Amino acid sequence: MKTTQTYDNFPIWIVMLSNLVSILIYSSGFFITLRLGWIAAILYLVFILAFEYKLISKHCVNCYYWGMTCGFGKGRLSALFFKRGDPAKFCNNEMSWKDMIPDLLISLVPFIIGIILMIIKFDFTLLFAAIILIVLTTMGNGFIRGNLTCRYCKQRELSCPAEKLFNKD
Repeated sequence: MKTTQTYDNFPIWIVMLSNLVSILIYSSGFFITLRLGWIAAILYLVFILAFEYKLISKHCVNCYYWGMTCGFGKGRLSALFFKRGDPAKFCNNEMSWKDMIPDLLISLVPFIIGIILMIIKFDFTLLFAAIILIVLTTMGNGFIRGNLTCRYCKQRELSCPAEKLFNKD
């Protein structure tokens, strides 16, 4: 999947589309967890905010795209709030499947909650939200990362822990 073309600043339509997928995933998860009550839904949102905070404060600061427009716009966001880190840390960082657990929980927890709630009392709206969540998490993210962002990422060319994890040769 190597390509010679990379973006120093991704086109805004890619940033908007990639963030739309994330927002729809988060919204579907929020809708499902809201069925448990406001406390569960707020805890879900706090988890998402903590996840995003960790990403832009610990990872994005070391990325090539810090201060620039990456495929998700987080390089610019990170630069607004955090000082530039060390790009060598990004390149030398090792990633394992264990590191993916928080990312997976964003979709997995609401999906499991939705399944349990549908077993207790079936609801087409809940079914629709669970389907949207899984489709966006799998195919939506797969399309965004495989065709629009990672493929044209300069950091991937330099060294990316996710690239190493997902594309072991």
